[in-house]
Amino acid sequence: MSNLINDLKNVLVLSPHTDDMEFGCGGLVSRLIREGKKITHLVFSICEESVPDGFKKNILEDECKASSAVLGINEENLIIKKFKVRNFPAQRQEILDVIIKVRNQENFDLVLIPSSNDFHQDHKTIYEEGLRAFKNCNLIGYQLFWNNLSSFNEFYIRIDNIDLENKIKSI
Repeated sequence: MSNLINDLKNVLVLSPHTDDMEFGCGGLVSRLIREGKKITHLVFSICEESVPDGFKKNILEDECKASSAVLGINEENLIIKKFKVRNFPAQRQEILDVIIKVRNQENFDLVLIPSSNDFHQDHKTIYEEGLRAFKNCNLIGYQLFWNNLSSFNEFYIRIDNIDLENKIKSI
């Protein structure tokens, strides 16, 4: 695994919602950026329907931009879409079209996607469509433990304390 990490140049992270990357693989993203890898972060929903009354409807988009900056993701490598939250299964073709468009613009060495065991309907859709689009690429699934009934971790990737601190700051 360490050879794979060392050889990486260009990584794509698929995030169903604005906070999934930070919780699921923020420490790894911090490490990769520190090591000079290019990270593209593709977010599918800013969850406007879930924002409580009294807050700007795009507050989660603003937080996502700030969080990505904390981790060191270049603003031009942050792609934010506005698919309706909790409705991804009905939007799967449009989601696949977005993924394929991004795939065709770059050569990615690695794609980070939600875990295959994630039961949230949006996460499951991004996993499935990401797998379809990148079946010939290195894929690593990241877990959000509250969306998994069990853990089937196949490996862990070492991060330094600074990466953990950056992950916490990004959250």
